[in-house]
Amino acid sequence: MGSFSLMHWVLVMLVIVLLFGSGRISSVMGDVAKGIKAFKKGMSDDDADEKPAPRTVNRIEGQPAPDPAVSPATEKEKQG
Repeated sequence: MGSFSLMHWVLVMLVIVLLFGSGRISSVMGDVAKGIKAFKKGMSDDDADEKPAPRTVNRIEGQPAPDPAVSPATEKEKQG
């Protein structure tokens, strides 16, 4: 009553191939592979979103350093 024999597994695989066909089995495995790839991509996107950009601090005044993406001209426009 222990494990199944080799002949048992051959018969099981034969029945599965006859019921589903080899084309259907390969398409199901392709869908599984696409799902795994999408899952991995989603996990890597989440990791990239969680890491904030490092912010430098002005050591003299103890205030955050100005953002290099903002030019001095745009700051003057906001003030005046």
